[in-house]
Amino acid sequence: MITAEMVKELRERTGAGMMDCKKALTEMQGDMEKSIDHLREKGLAAAAKKSSRVAAEGIIEAYIHGGGRIGVLLELNCETDFVAKTDTFHALARDIAMQIAAANPGYVRREEVPAEIVEHEREVLRAQALNEGKPANIVDKMIVGRIEKFYKENCLMEQPFIKDPDKTITSVINEYISKIGEKISIRRFSRYHVGEGIEKKSSDFAAEVMAAVNK
Repeated sequence: MITAEMVKELRERTGAGMMDCKKALTEMQGDMEKSIDHLREKGLAAAAKKSSRVAAEGIIEAYIHGGGRIGVLLELNCETDFVAKTDTFHALARDIAMQIAAANPGYVRREEVPAEIVEHEREVLRAQALNEGKPANIVDKMIVGRIEKFYKENCLMEQPFIKDPDKTITSVINEYISKIGEKISIRRFSRYHVGEGIEKKSSDFAAEVMAAVNK
């Protein structure tokens, strides 16, 4: 059975149209990798065809939000300096930087998440599921779903796009790849939040009251 999720995944991975993706999956009996190859052979997988190219040009986008309280630096790559200078490419960089400011991802893609972080998350999720009284035989299945949710919340490429939550950042980039005709890749980013990581002094409310009374 070909599901909407399968069609969505294939579309995000290839940039091909929805109907083309559904047809490919049907013809390939639901095999995702064979469907990708099928679309590439037909010249319909715009993003997949460009995935092996080198994207060494691009820009550094700086975005400041909230009256200077949040700042983002983003390196967005493409193949040519010509594309890097276009308004279309700059608009994409701006949107992605805004996404980072708003959604605070920890990583660009799931492959970058350290194994120990994922394992720690699994342990926490397992404990949560058992504390909720879930049967041990379905806990592992629940953990798989919750780990996927963890990736979608923390990995930029899998986050819902803030301007259109029906799309992920991956699908947005693939749309631009189809439009521009070059490989586009998010290499890295840094997000800064004023005061983040600084231990703030907690005021002693009782002492403040006494000081005010004794004035």
